[in-house]
Amino acid sequence: METTQNAVSGISVTGTAVAEVRKYMEENGAGETSGLRVGVLAGGCSGFQYGLNIEDEAAEDDLILDVNGLRLFVDPFSMQYLGGVEIDYVTTFQGSGFTFNNPNASGGCGCGSSFTV
Repeated sequence: METTQNAVSGISVTGTAVAEVRKYMEENGAGETSGLRVGVLAGGCSGFQYGLNIEDEAAEDDLILDVNGLRLFVDPFSMQYLGGVEIDYVTTFQGSGFTFNNPNASGGCGCGSSFTV
């Protein structure tokens, strides 16, 4: 599994995850300025949860990262929790989806999309 990391942020995205995002963006007609918003939101069963969304363009205060040709949009609040995180896309017998390996998380829950710092 190939992982490409952005040196500025420490956020890494596996080749499998990049391919899935690109495939989705192509199928849905995303434009040249579009990118993947990676965010941390208050909520979830452990206090914070991850959010992924395709957006047409970055917000004014976003950090715009290029990871293996994929544009990531990260807001300043989320960035403080995402340094060193690895985003992957996995397929199991139970289904498929994006996963987050976050060295900043001190705990989590069974759903895999909620964490504590």
